Amino acid sequence: MSIQVEKVSKFYGKQKALNEISFTLNSGEICGFLGPNGAGKSTLMKIITGYLTDFSGDVLIRDFNTKHFPLEAKKRIGYLPEHNPLYPDMYIREYLLYVARLYHTPKPAVRTEEIMELTGLQPERGKKIGQLSKGYRQRVGLAQALIHDPEILILDEPMTGLDPNQVEEIRHLITCIGKNKTVMLSTHVMQEVKAICDRILIINKGNLVADKYKTEWHSGEGGGLLIEIRFAPDSDTHWLAEQENITVQQIEANAFRIETAAGYDPRIPLFNLAAQYHAPIIELKTKEKNLEEIFRDFTS
Repeated sequence: MSIQVEKVSKFYGKQKALNEISFTLNSGEICGFLGPNGAGKSTLMKIITGYLTDFSGDVLIRDFNTKHFPLEAKKRIGYLPEHNPLYPDMYIREYLLYVARLYHTPKPAVRTEEIMELTGLQPERGKKIGQLSKGYRQRVGLAQALIHDPEILILDEPMTGLDPNQVEEIRHLITCIGKNKTVMLSTHVMQEVKAICDRILIINKGNLVADKYKTEWHSGEGGGLLIEIRFAPDSDTHWLAEQENITVQQIEANAFRIETAAGYDPRIPLFNLAAQYHAPIIELKTKEKNLEEIFRDFTS
């Protein structure tokens, strides 16, 4: 495993930001890390990268405990924080060469040219960082996170400020990187998660509330069922709103959208009640919940 997080908790004064978070990530996984603002995502990323050290529990990076072997752990991580810290008065190549030498990267000048080509920075190579657009500054931040060829890449809102073409390019880059690295991606943009992530973690109020591979996210998994049901005209349907463990929304005169509580399947009770009230069901279909709906289920 590349990252192992074991019962990590973090307090800011009396406020508990993280509550015994545990999970493992393996090489080759691109993991989407989701949660509402203030859920604890950035705090956990700072702990994993070794930026925060005052916490309980353990984080292992390739079996190196970040508390006992911080340098061995950090050299295996590339990190792009949400607020991308750069030196605006340095030229792009100058800055990346500086970072490469900090990591004692072999042939730093060659590696700098490679990473500029990889992240699409060559057209702007003659500019200072302060002259760049926000999108190109994000590329510089991504380049510095990759320049030492880390085994693990931690990205906090990496698509911020990118136009649609740049987003597609960075998605492709992250997908290629993820084939032989572990990538942890924090974002609020569900399209990014759907496009590139294999696995999804959801954190809410400091608690890990969901951990599943993308192939497992379908109706009945964690967030209950999503059902559309249509009755024959003039059917008595008043009883539908009286049922427990479901939320009912009328979408047409005889058609309803039903969301269920986690683990509850109402279809047999619905058929029985429909027969009891002489309300013929002429259509019933179970729909797959999209990621936005699942996110709301776990965080609302």
